[in-house]
Amino acid sequence: MINPDTHRYQFPWRGGNRFRLHVDGGNFFPAMLDAIQQARHFVALEMYLVESGRVLDQFIDALLAAARREIKVFILLDDFGARGISRRDRLRLQHTNISLCFYNPMHYGRLRRVLFRDHRKLLLVDRRIAFIGGAGLTDTFDSRYATKHPWHDAMVEVRGPCVADWAQLFIETWPAEKSELDFLNHVSSTEKETAQAQMGRVTHTQRSSRQEIKRSLIKRLKSAEHWVWIATAYFVPSWKIRRALRKAARCGVDVRLLLPGPHHDHPAVHHAGRRFYYNLLKHGVRIFEYQPRFSHTKAYICDQWCSIGSSNLDRWNLLWNLEGNQEIDDQDFAGELKRMFENDFNDSTEILYDNWRRRPWYRRLQELFWGRIDIWLNRITARWRD
Repeated sequence: MINPDTHRYQFPWRGGNRFRLHVDGGNFFPAMLDAIQQARHFVALEMYLVESGRVLDQFIDALLAAARREIKVFILLDDFGARGISRRDRLRLQHTNISLCFYNPMHYGRLRRVLFRDHRKLLLVDRRIAFIGGAGLTDTFDSRYATKHPWHDAMVEVRGPCVADWAQLFIETWPAEKSELDFLNHVSSTEKETAQAQMGRVTHTQRSSRQEIKRSLIKRLKSAEHWVWIATAYFVPSWKIRRALRKAARCGVDVRLLLPGPHHDHPAVHHAGRRFYYNLLKHGVRIFEYQPRFSHTKAYICDQWCSIGSSNLDRWNLLWNLEGNQEIDDQDFAGELKRMFENDFNDSTEILYDNWRRRPWYRRLQELFWGRIDIWLNRITARWRD
């Protein structure tokens, strides 16, 4: 039974949605490009990590084609995450029907301001369809173009009433003149409710002032009855989340963490997070490290409740970034997501308690060193928060 808890969340639970899971760039990029090609009114794109390459070329081509069809295109990129865009690609996006904005332009003389980033990943087309997840527009996420191991990630396709909530969130985040986005609210959706209609809710994090994603996860951890499976690329969780994980495991819930293994873009974060393994393993939490490539997925499943989006389980992510997740309360979708987890567990190495206690001294030293750095950074930046 869903408890809306409307006073603590901006958007309510909504029925009449259809959700579809897309795993890895070879699946979600073509679906996203197809949606852009079918646009009739507008396309809104909000991205953190964007780099010039084959993937970005395809998206620029699709966005330019839409603009030439008199489709309004709105692009919001994080200024830090978009450093990898070439000058040529920035010039290509200059069109009368394309509005390009960069969130929080970098000013190195204002350190506190620089820390605020837009980490959301959203594609919105005509209030008809949205894509939300953890991937960026880089070749790294597509096995066809990645120079080495492609990153593993997932996006969820959304159709139905939740799309309007994503549109509202995009409008609120747009840093330029918002009047040019007014017509987004007047475009009607052509999607119709089907027999497979599913419940969903948009949750988001707005730095320390709004912590819906973390609050919702902890609530579900406390009420889970069967399983709690969590995938995150960066694992430096708060004390409250660690406590909820341990308590769920002690109550007999199947608690598993799917974390990156030998492939990681920030090894220091990997070592800092590993310092929490011992206490979690001791209380029955099972930990799996994904082996084939970097697991960049951000997905939570507690019984039949799921949450997929941009938010990792690390303190920095939750305190400084704009994040967005799609929550889904549906048994069929939960089963689909569970199958993705099962496939990933099969490609992972489980960290066992007895083996972890016997890990080499230099591994312990790495955890200690980077753990101290994490604590120091957290204390230093605490005085700069809202």
